[in-house]
Amino acid sequence: MSTFEYRFRSALSAPQDRGGTPPKHEKTLIGDVLYEKDVAVALADGTIIHVDVFRPLHGIAAPLIAWGPYGKHGHTRYSVNFPNADVDDDTLSAYTAFEAPDPMYWVPHGYAIINADPRGTWYSQGRATYLSPQEAEDYAALIGWAGTQDWSNGKVGLSGVSYLTSSQWRVAELNPPHLAAINPWEGWSDTYREVVRHGGIPETSFWDYLPGRWGHGVGAVEDLRLETRERPLFDAYWESKRAKLEKIKVPAFVCASWTDQALHTRGTLEGFRRISSGQKWLYVHGRKKWAHYYEPRSLEMQRAFFDHFLHGKTTQLASWPPVRFELREKYNQGKELAARLWPIEDTQYEALYLAPGALNASPGEDATVSYDPTQGERAVFDHCFDTPTDLVGHMALSLKVSIDAGDDMDIFVAVQKLDANGNVVPFAFYAQFEDGPVALGWLRVSHRELDQQASTPHRPVLAHRREQKLEPGEIVPVDIEIWPSGTHFDAGEGLRLIVQGSDIYDYPKPSVYARHEALRNAGRQTLHLGGPSPARLLLPVIQTVTHNSRES
Repeated sequence: MSTFEYRFRSALSAPQDRGGTPPKHEKTLIGDVLYEKDVAVALADGTIIHVDVFRPLHGIAAPLIAWGPYGKHGHTRYSVNFPNADVDDDTLSAYTAFEAPDPMYWVPHGYAIINADPRGTWYSQGRATYLSPQEAEDYAALIGWAGTQDWSNGKVGLSGVSYLTSSQWRVAELNPPHLAAINPWEGWSDTYREVVRHGGIPETSFWDYLPGRWGHGVGAVEDLRLETRERPLFDAYWESKRAKLEKIKVPAFVCASWTDQALHTRGTLEGFRRISSGQKWLYVHGRKKWAHYYEPRSLEMQRAFFDHFLHGKTTQLASWPPVRFELREKYNQGKELAARLWPIEDTQYEALYLAPGALNASPGEDATVSYDPTQGERAVFDHCFDTPTDLVGHMALSLKVSIDAGDDMDIFVAVQKLDANGNVVPFAFYAQFEDGPVALGWLRVSHRELDQQASTPHRPVLAHRREQKLEPGEIVPVDIEIWPSGTHFDAGEGLRLIVQGSDIYDYPKPSVYARHEALRNAGRQTLHLGGPSPARLLLPVIQTVTHNSRES
C-alpha cells in the first residue's frame, strides 16, 4: 500500500456544464435493445456510482464494461473534437460513449454494454482518483456486480481505448471473479514514463489538458496538477499509477500502434510483453487509433476474441498467430505479418555508428558534433540501406555528451525514413496527424541513471529516482530509449537520425499533442562520437521471409 495520501480539489466543472444530467433511472427500448440509464451500483464501501446498461430485451448476455472518466452519457462527435482522426461518425450510434464500444453493434450479438461514471466523476458519489489502487478496487466491484445480474451469463469482458485501456491494466492486476477476458486497445501502463515525463523531460501540454477532460463532478477530484508540480521524480505516488502487469492472468487481446509515439505505443507493448496471461494475442497497426478501433475488421477481431471467451464459441481465434504486426512502408501502406513472440523472435540487434552527418556500419575516428538548441540548431545523421531491411522493435541510442553552459541538457531524438531521393517518408502520427516519424526518444541528461534490473541494451529504462546535474565541459555517457516501431526500408532508401534540444515534431495549439516547453538548455551542446565506447544507434533487424504476410 502507498505511504502517502492523495490530495484533492474541487471538481473543475459541474457535470451540467459538460452535458451531464442528474441521475434518473429510466428504461428505454431502442428496437430490441433495452437501455437502462443511471443504474445505481454500490461499491465496497457503500459509495454509489452510476452506470448505463445496454442489453438485449430478452435472454442472457455477456457484459462488456467500458470504464473511464469522460462521461457515460453518449457519443462525443470525433470529427469536432479530433480533427483529421478519420473516425466515420456515420457508422457509430448516438449511444457510443467516448472511446468505448458502440452498444448498437454489440448488443445484437449477445452482449450487454456497461458504461460507467467512476467514483467522484460526473454524478457518481465520492472523491475521484485516476488510475489509482482505489479506482481498481471500484472497477473490480463493478465487474462483480455485472457478473451476478440475472441477465448476465457471469463472464465479463473489458473494452475501450486509451484511459479505458489503462484502467483495464489496473483492475486486471486484481484478477477479480467473473473477469473472463480483456481487450486493451492502446493505453499507457506507466503514467510517469509514458505520459508525464518523457525521458525525464516534463510534458507540458497534453497532461495539463487532461484534468479538464477528467475533472467533472459534484465533489472533489484528485489534484493532478498539484501532484505533478510537486513530484518531479518517480516516487510512491507515481508507482501507485503504474500497472503491476505481471499480476495479470486473464486472457488478453492487446492492440497497439506504431503511431502513438509519446502516448500509448510503449505502454501497450510493455503490457503485452509483461502480463502473465497464458492466453494472449498481440495486434500492432500503423494507422490512426480511434478510427482503427471502430473499423469493421477490428470489430470482427474483437468479437472473435470475446465470442470465444465470453460465449464459448468456436471462432477465428483458433487460427490466430500469437503476434500480428503491420510492417509499414509509408502512410497507410504496409504488410501485415505474423510472429510468435514480442519482441519478434530471432531479432538481430545491429549497430550503426555515428559520424558527422552519417550513420556507418563501423566505428569511425574520434569526432564531435555540436549544436546550439537555443538557436534552433540540430544534429542530423543519415544512413542508406544497401539491401532491403526490416526494423521492428525498440531502437536505442548511446552517446557521450557535454554542455558549454548551464547544468543540464534536454535531448530529443527522432528516427525518420527517407525515400530513394532523400525525401522524408511520412507516417500516421498521434491519432490525427499524417506527417509523423518512424519513432521518437527523449532524455533529460540529469535523469540518465538507468534502472539496471529493468534495462537491456535495446531497451534502456531510466530510474528517475534522483537528478545528476552536469558541469560545463563534463562528458557523460547516456542511453536513450527510442519507442518501438515497425518499418520496411528498400535498398536505396534511408534512415535519418535527428538529435536536437526541443520537440522535433510540433503542431499549433489547440491541437491535442504532447509538447515539452519547460526546457533546461542553456547554450551549445556537444555529442562525442568516437573513443572506446563509440556513439551508436542499435537497430532491431528481423527476417520477414519466415513470416506470413497480408497486404494492408
